[in-house]
Amino acid sequence: MASVFLRSWRWGIRLVALLLIVDLFYLALTWPDWNRLVGGAIPKSKFISEYQASRRVDRDLPSLRWRPVSLTEIPRHVRRAVIVAEDSRFYQHGGFDLIAFRDAMDYNVAQGRFALGASTISQQTVKNLYLSSSRNPLRKWHELILTWGMERNLSKDRILEIYLNVAEFGPGIYGVEAASQVYWGKSVLRLTLSEAAELAASLPSPKTNNPATRTQRFRKRVHKIIGFLARFGTERGNP
Repeated sequence: MASVFLRSWRWGIRLVALLLIVDLFYLALTWPDWNRLVGGAIPKSKFISEYQASRRVDRDLPSLRWRPVSLTEIPRHVRRAVIVAEDSRFYQHGGFDLIAFRDAMDYNVAQGRFALGASTISQQTVKNLYLSSSRNPLRKWHELILTWGMERNLSKDRILEIYLNVAEFGPGIYGVEAASQVYWGKSVLRLTLSEAAELAASLPSPKTNNPATRTQRFRKRVHKIIGFLARFGTERGNP
């Protein structure tokens, strides 16, 4: 019996090793050209492409709204609102915030459910650009590897610039400029502090919680973000 178990264990290890080799080969073949991302135009994310494909099937979906702008065209208070809402240590960590991960796991254990995640802006940028919204372990593994690569090839400002231009802010609405035009009829350059907080408050679940729906959950998050900005919004990190 022991020998059968040992043989099964060895074969299991070999299978896992083989799958790991195949997956690493796949990653090597699909590895992004980071040099093309260092500057220039903001690339269309996989999420945006998938939305366009969905709309070709379902014409009842809202039209795609996406208008990339440079980081210099995004006011500091808009950048700060998103950072304090999504990843307060963005400019301090190397792509993974272990402190936020520990705090999120402690909260989830206390709640007895998966209530909080701990993905950084870098991880979310990678997911938007190259991956999907699925929660399978393989996707998460790819996210970690690609985040490692992005952090070693792109500046923090460039990562933030891409994220702010590809993040979803409502049904078919991608990027801060498109969101500003849809919700307030003006450029992101002209957003007030409270409007910036509303923009940031949309990010966890933009389809249901946004400046148009103004749900109770959304309003509570706006209030919390404004409080964060008042306390340390001008102190943490760059920009």
